[in-house]
Amino acid sequence: MTLRLYNSLSRRVEEFKPLDEGRVTMYLCGPTVYSYVHIGNARGPVVFDVLARLLRRRYPRLVYARNITDVDDKINAAAAEARLPIAAIADRYAAIYREDIARLGVAPPDVEPLATRHIEPIIAMCEALVGSGNAYAADGHVLFDVASFPDYGRLSGRSTDELVAGARIEVAPYKRNPADFVLWKPSTPELPGWDSPWGRGRPGWHIECSAMAAAHLGETIDIHAGGVDLVFPHHENEIAQSTCAHGGRTFARFWLHNGMLTFDGAKMSKSVGNVKQLHALLEQHPPEAIRYALLSAHYRQPLDWSDALIEQSIATLDRLYGTLRDLADFTVKAQIGRADFMPALEDDLNTPRALAVLNHEAALARHILDKSAKPFGGAEHAELANAKANLLGCGAMLGLLQQDPEAWFKRGAERVDAPRVELLIEARRAARAARDFARADAIREELAGMGVAIEDGPQGTRWKIANP
Repeated sequence: MTLRLYNSLSRRVEEFKPLDEGRVTMYLCGPTVYSYVHIGNARGPVVFDVLARLLRRRYPRLVYARNITDVDDKINAAAAEARLPIAAIADRYAAIYREDIARLGVAPPDVEPLATRHIEPIIAMCEALVGSGNAYAADGHVLFDVASFPDYGRLSGRSTDELVAGARIEVAPYKRNPADFVLWKPSTPELPGWDSPWGRGRPGWHIECSAMAAAHLGETIDIHAGGVDLVFPHHENEIAQSTCAHGGRTFARFWLHNGMLTFDGAKMSKSVGNVKQLHALLEQHPPEAIRYALLSAHYRQPLDWSDALIEQSIATLDRLYGTLRDLADFTVKAQIGRADFMPALEDDLNTPRALAVLNHEAALARHILDKSAKPFGGAEHAELANAKANLLGCGAMLGLLQQDPEAWFKRGAERVDAPRVELLIEARRAARAARDFARADAIREELAGMGVAIEDGPQGTRWKIANP
């Protein structure tokens, strides 16, 4: 089956074919590192991590770049408030971001460019735009002349007048047009700055991504991804400046945008106080459950974040890992043998459908496990082995089900006295054997008070940390 992706630029689903199968390129806009990122900032990295896995199956030489913006006015403000050097703020939150995203099972990108390490190509791009007449210098600033690019607004599907009316655009006396945006701006002595033809200054946000993408991926890239909130002005401006700086060449052939997250139906907003930090959520919930939740809706649709969503994700992973735990005796090589799994992902990255396939495979295995007595017959054995291989193989494509099932169920076990738990379970077993059910129930209650849940089954009594 062909890989088909929705292209925000054409507003339709298109067959994806790279310019060069020997070097496929993808760029994802990364964070501005001035604080902890919120859960919405994690959706893109998780979703497009799955896309990168999918692409690598077809094109092993994928080059995937995800940048870090480490020079920005928000970083400057955070540093001033904390009374710390600007670099200390950027370095701290960049490190936290990498760690938090890795805990979600997101593989590191092939390239992680930092804006501060690309000042030279940024200045060179600004010079090229001034030289071509698409930008101009004024009062120490360099600004892109939006009127010089007739296609401005094509990505967002709006006219320049509509874009200006609907955006918070700085009106400054040095601008020829209110829609003109900053490529370079002057820096006062206390702010970070670099020497340039226009004086000491620093780059604007939009030019950073254009320069970094060109430096590592080339003038035309196959896929540019990011949140739908970046369509305007960030991605619209990237297209304008990159196209003009590169002699009219197409900047990105496919534009992919993930939908926004809401919280209990309302937009996440600092003013409302309902912003959920990823770092805090990772301390409260299993990281794999957060990843599952982020993949539970189609990436282009909004996703409502709620306690119910994360609880359902944990319960689903309990079932999936429970099935894998009961298949522990089967030695298999992970594979994707289900004919309906890959077509789901190849249909515009339909992760909800792919998750449904995964759960259906587990349900089939569960049915055999529950209705059959050991030892399993030849046909049953083959079906169960195939199911385990598929669960692991399909799970790997989604970044799920790759830890030991016991590790999943014993997560947080360091908070309890494991030897005492085992002794209590043995005491309960003895009480049940003696038909002292009151004593057995009392032990179950004692374990529950320790935060431990027990399950009785054909394999004996198993325990896990109870969901909070």
